[in-house]
Parts: sequence; structure tokens; C-alpha cells
Amino acid sequence: MQVVDFHSHFFSRTYFETLAAQSPQPSSVEEKLHALAKKTGMELPPASAAAHLARWLAELDRYKVEHLCTFASVPEEIPVVVEAAANSNGRVSAFALVNPRVEGVAAKVRGLLVEKKIRGVLLFPALHRFQVDSAEAAPLLAVLNEQRAIVYVHCGLFVVKVRDLLGLPRTQDLRCADPLHVIPAANAHQDARFVIPHFGAGFFRETLFAGAQCPNVFVDTSSSNGWLATQSPKPTLMQVFERALEVFGPSRVLFGTDSTTFPAGWRRDRWEEQHKVLTELGASAADQELVFRGNARRLLGLS
Repeated sequence: MQVVDFHSHFFSRTYFETLAAQSPQPSSVEEKLHALAKKTGMELPPASAAAHLARWLAELDRYKVEHLCTFASVPEEIPVVVEAAANSNGRVSAFALVNPRVEGVAAKVRGLLVEKKIRGVLLFPALHRFQVDSAEAAPLLAVLNEQRAIVYVHCGLFVVKVRDLLGLPRTQDLRCADPLHVIPAANAHQDARFVIPHFGAGFFRETLFAGAQCPNVFVDTSSSNGWLATQSPKPTLMQVFERALEVFGPSRVLFGTDSTTFPAGWRRDRWEEQHKVLTELGASAADQELVFRGNARRLLGLS
């Protein structure tokens, strides 16, 4: 089965250099990066974004991944990811992490969307300390609605190991990360498509509420789903898929891996786990095709 991965991070050298430059640790950027690689076992991306893209494309060919949605995970990385998507022969769609509280961001995003450089945005309400249904976010959401764009809204738990290892403070406010805030935003902007990643990352019940209330809200299946440990009683991944399919229906569930760095590369293990769960759940071949490929192709307008 060919798949479309609806959730990954490009994580170019620019991403790591940006975070390292913000780190309070008393060493050079290069020293911080090499220490980070040693601690985590990851390979530092090459300085050449083209070489990094080539490695990702080889990974997609290796695992028969038809298309990859990937994020610029800091604003400084947006030009890198935009260029990668443009040079991918249609294999990669770019999305940009943006902060609606930054002056001029709505106009910038409109330009990127109109010029077809990105397909949508990733919002981190907890990180940037805003609510997605607030007046602060309204100008950006108006642009996204006007352009019928895709809006990932990261809800629930938020821990970035790289940031912790670089000594960056945890400033996130989970009170801003409740999927219930997505409901009024989605209802007010019905031409935009809202995606709640990671089954809501701990706010699963609230994610189901959003899916039940808003036909333009989708859920993605990405990550290790470690958030399951925060639930009491702890559900199985099969139970999570069962509830999500019942509430969202197979046409609003999107497969993702949350693939990030090498040598792990594209996380085939996450595809295998999710494919096994859906098969054991008795999901039909047609429904699995929607989850793993068809829904993403429809949202992205892939021919």
C-alpha cells in the first residue's frame, strides 16, 4: 500500500542552528550541535538543504511513501522547507509553524499561500501562549479561511527533547492547548480545514468533541502516542482508533508518523503498528486506503 504521510518535521540544519543560537549554554553553536548529536544519537543534517532533501526523497522511495507533508518548525526554517518542496518533484508539501501574535504574520502567510509555497500552517497555542479562538488569532484564521488552507493546531502535551537538552526554558501553557478552543474557531472559519495532531495528545475526549461538532475538523494519528500513559484508565491504541473512526468517520482520520531525524528516518514502524491495529479492528481495505492515503490526497488536491 502506498501512503501519504500527513505529519513530519523536515528538521534541517537551519532548525538546529536556530535553537542552538537561542540556547543559554556557554558554548558555540557548533559545539552545542555536536553535543546534542552525541546525547541523542541523531545525525546532524548536512549544511546543504538540497542534500537533506535528497536523503528524504530516497527515504520516501525506499518505503514507497507517495507524498510527505512536512513542517518548517521554526520561522527561520520556512525558506528552507519551501525550497525543498519546490524541488521535490511534487513529493513534498510544505507547512509553516507561525505565531499569530507576531505583527504582520497574516499578510506573510497570505503571500506564501497565494504563491503556493506552503499548503497551510502549524499552530502551537501552548508554546506561543494564545487560544486559537481568540481575537489574537482571528486575522490569521481569516486568511487561512479565505485560502481554504490546512490548519494544524497542536493540542495537549508538548515536550520537545531537543529544546530541553539545549537548556531552553519550558514556557508552554497547556491551558491554551485544549481542543475545545478549536470548535468555535472551526465553526467561524468553515472553509479552512483544521487538523488536531496526535489524537489530541492527551486531550482525546476533547478532540472527539471537536470532531463531533465540526465537519471541517480532522485528526491525525502521528507520533509514538506516548500520551496514552496519561489517561486513566489507559486505553489501547486499538480503542483510540475505534473511537476516532466512530466519531470522525474514516474520511476525517489522517495517517502521520511524526518522523523527524536520521538515522531513524521515515518511521515505518509507526505505519506497521497502525496498519496492524486497523486490520485487527476489522477496518475495510477501502477505509484503510482513506486513512493512509485518500483523505490526505483529497485535502492536498493531489491529482
